Amino acid sequence: MNTQPTSDHVHRPSHGIPEIVLEIEGMTAARGVEAYLVGGAVRDSLLGRTPKEYDIAVATDASAFAKLLADQAGGHFVSLDTERDTARVVIPSETDPVAIDFTHISDDIHSDLGRRDFTINAMAARLDGVAGGEWDVIDPCGGRHDLGRGEVRAVKDDVFRLDAVRMMRAVRIAAALRFSLNSDTAASVQRDSNQLTNSAPERIREELLKTLAESGARDSIRLMDRLGLLSQVIPEIDQARDVAQPKEHHWDVFNHLVETVGFAESILDDREGDDLVSSMLPRFDGMREYFASEATDGASRSTLLRFTGLIHDIGKPASKTLEPSGRIRFFGHNEVGAEMAGTIMGRLRFGRRGIRMVKTMIQHHLRPMQMAATGKLPTKRAVYRYFRDVGDPALDTLYLNVADFLAARGPELTEEGMAEVSSVISHILKTEYRPEPAVPVGKGLIDGNDVMNEFGLESGPEVGRVLSAVASAEAIGTLNTREEALTMARELLESGGVSA
Repeated sequence: MNTQPTSDHVHRPSHGIPEIVLEIEGMTAARGVEAYLVGGAVRDSLLGRTPKEYDIAVATDASAFAKLLADQAGGHFVSLDTERDTARVVIPSETDPVAIDFTHISDDIHSDLGRRDFTINAMAARLDGVAGGEWDVIDPCGGRHDLGRGEVRAVKDDVFRLDAVRMMRAVRIAAALRFSLNSDTAASVQRDSNQLTNSAPERIREELLKTLAESGARDSIRLMDRLGLLSQVIPEIDQARDVAQPKEHHWDVFNHLVETVGFAESILDDREGDDLVSSMLPRFDGMREYFASEATDGASRSTLLRFTGLIHDIGKPASKTLEPSGRIRFFGHNEVGAEMAGTIMGRLRFGRRGIRMVKTMIQHHLRPMQMAATGKLPTKRAVYRYFRDVGDPALDTLYLNVADFLAARGPELTEEGMAEVSSVISHILKTEYRPEPAVPVGKGLIDGNDVMNEFGLESGPEVGRVLSAVASAEAIGTLNTREEALTMARELLESGGVSA
C-alpha cells in the first residue's frame, strides 16, 4: 500500500456537483450523520472531469437513508445489496437523471476505503466540505499519486478474488481515463481471470457494454484478450483464432472481429477528417442522435453496433470449407453466427429486444453490398425489401456492413474500394424507404374485400399474400391507381406467383 498522506486539503468549486448531492449534505447534517463523497466522483473531480457517478458513504443505515431521500426528492429507490446495505436512488431531471449510490460505513472511512477496488477509487471527501467548496481529500491508499502517474492499481492483491467483475472494471476505467494498468495488477488479473465466470452474467454484460461504449474500444478488447478475460466472457471467440480467410481479407477471423469493433467506432465518429473513411462515408440527418439512442439493457445503438461487430462473423469457423482449388468459403456463416449470437447473449442475460436486433444484424450484415451486381446500384424494390425484412436495425446493419468491409480491407483499403461501398450505402440512404408498407394492408389501393369480390376468393392466406405483394409495389411507386392494383393482383393469381 502506498504511504501517501491520508488527508490532503484541496480547494475545489462544487458547481459541477448536482444540486441534489449538495442537498443531501443538509439532510445528513440535520440528522448528525457522518457522510462522505467517495470513489469515482472524487477521482473525476480531481481530474477536472464532470463525474458520471456519485457514491455517498454514510455512517447510518444506508438503505433507510436512501428511501428517505427518494421520498423527499421524488426519486426511485433501488436496493442493490441488502447484506452489504447498499442502495441506489435515481432522481429525475430535465436532462439526464442523476443516480446516487449509498453505502454503509461499517467501521470508519479509512477502513471502508481500504476495501475498495482501485487506489484511484479509494478516496473520499467529507460531504460538508464538498458542499462548501473546501475538500479535504482522504487518501489512505495513494490514489492521488496514481492519478498523477496515470495508472490503475488494485488496492490489495485479493481484490479480484473478492469480486471478479472488478477485473473487467479495471479495463474499463483504464480505457475511460486513458490510463495504463499497473503491471502487478495486470498480473493479478491474468492469474484470476478464470474466476470471472463465477460472477453474475448481468454484471459481466454491464461491464462489457460499458467498456465498448468508451472511446478506444478496440484497444480495450485487445487488453481484455491479453489478460485472459475475453475468452471467459465469449469463449466461442477462441474458435476464430488463426482461422484463415480469402485473400480479400487482411486479417484472420479473430483479428477481423476485433478490428470491426474499431471501425464501427470510427465510422460513427462525426468529427471531420481527411482520411478515406471520414471524407467519403455517407451519413444521414440525425445520425448522431439515432446512434446515441438506447437500444437495449441501457446500451446505445452505437455500443450495440460495436458489440455486434465483435461477434458478427462468429459463425465462420463452424461453416468454413476448403474447395479443391484451395478457395476458402464460409457458406451460411451469417445464419450460423446469428444463432450463436443468440446463445452468447442469452448466457449474458441480454434483453429480448437486444438479442433480436443483434441476430437480425448478423443475419443480414452481408446484404447491403449484395443487393446488386458489382458496379451496379440496388433497385428501389431491392431497397424496399431490405428495409422491410431487416426492420428496426436496418440503418444499424448498413453501418455494420461498412465496418465489416473496412475490417476486411484494413490497411489495404483503396480509394476505389471506399468509393464503391460509399456509393451503395449513399444510394440506399437516399432511396425513399419505409420499414412498413406505405399504406397499411387493407387501406391501400385495394383491400381484402376487393380481392375476394373481384376474383371470387374465400378469405385466407392467398388473399393476404396478394395484398402484401400489391402493398410492396405501391410502396415503391410501381402502382398508383386501383385499376393497376387489381391488374397486378389478377396477374399474380393467374401466374401462381403468390404461393407461400
